[in-house]
Amino acid sequence: MTGDKPTPGSALLTWMPAAVMIVVAGADVVAGPGVGFLPLVSLGPAFAGLVGGWRRAALIGLAALLLCVALGLYDGLFEERRGYTAMASVGGVTGVGIAAAVMRSRREAELASVRSIAEVAQRVLLRPVPRTAGPLQVAVSYTSAVAEARIGGDLYEVVASPHGIRVIVGDVQGKGLTAVETAAVVLGAFREAAHDETDLVGLGERLERCVGREVEGEKFVTAVLAEIVEGHEAVFLNYGHPAPMVVRCDGTSDFPEPPAYALPLGLGAHDSGGPQPYKVPFGPGEQLLLYTDGVTEARDTEGAFYPLEERGADLLKAPAAHQALERLREDLVRHVDGPLHDDAAMLLLRYHRHGGGGDSEAPWREAPG
Repeated sequence: MTGDKPTPGSALLTWMPAAVMIVVAGADVVAGPGVGFLPLVSLGPAFAGLVGGWRRAALIGLAALLLCVALGLYDGLFEERRGYTAMASVGGVTGVGIAAAVMRSRREAELASVRSIAEVAQRVLLRPVPRTAGPLQVAVSYTSAVAEARIGGDLYEVVASPHGIRVIVGDVQGKGLTAVETAAVVLGAFREAAHDETDLVGLGERLERCVGREVEGEKFVTAVLAEIVEGHEAVFLNYGHPAPMVVRCDGTSDFPEPPAYALPLGLGAHDSGGPQPYKVPFGPGEQLLLYTDGVTEARDTEGAFYPLEERGADLLKAPAAHQALERLREDLVRHVDGPLHDDAAMLLLRYHRHGGGGDSEAPWREAPG
């Protein structure tokens, strides 16, 4: 793609055709006509088809043909068939190189188109969350396990509903387009149900029905639902997902566990009951981090998991929520020292308003109309 930095390997391939033809020409001049280096000139246009467009392959092929004529005259090979055979070899290899360059250019254009469509799909699937929601600052981070990837199976959303600020962070089992399709189903159902359902249990039951109806096979989605309401508390519903992290005003952190873990979304038919909601104090100056297991299961070169409990609270002390989350993401990448083994999504909620005065009537609910 345009704008990409050339790698050492691609730079080597770029200069290889010219280098090969120079080496062959020098060896032919030094060795004389009896050794028969002339047919090796066709290696130049052969390598030209590996990188660059068809015009470059044609120009290198023309240069190789002219070199072949010059060396053939120098060696006196046109008095016999050897010179014409070498020219035919160079011409044939050039034609093949041009055809290969054309096909490669078409594949690269198709790949660029697919990437563009994937980026659009990513923006639709994981659209930007609001920077603020009621009294909360909101920041998100998504780090793919594949450097070229723009889309995956982790999901998140924040909705300012008539019933409070509702949040979901989830992780679809599996990878690829099937995981993306499942994530789209869950997010679509959440965005609609977050406005309609009066309580978090009803919202979770609606997601369970949707996933069970729309997702085929044994696919499932681990997820944690959160509802931030008046009264300085957060309500959670956990479907087999890592426990959220709450950073208190004094810098300490805890990971509130549910009374009992429930099966992930999509496996509700195998369980007699769904998850039980539980409340956690969450007030001004405190932070709430929701994340997928790609964060806590990220390993360093020695196999040690990322120590979120030890480092998270200190890394989240930056003045702005998005700066704090970026510091945490950078530390996660440094810990792994390479590509992640799994996608890692994080969503940070920072309670940035203080109680008392006008802030006691914080706009928790969406504006009418």
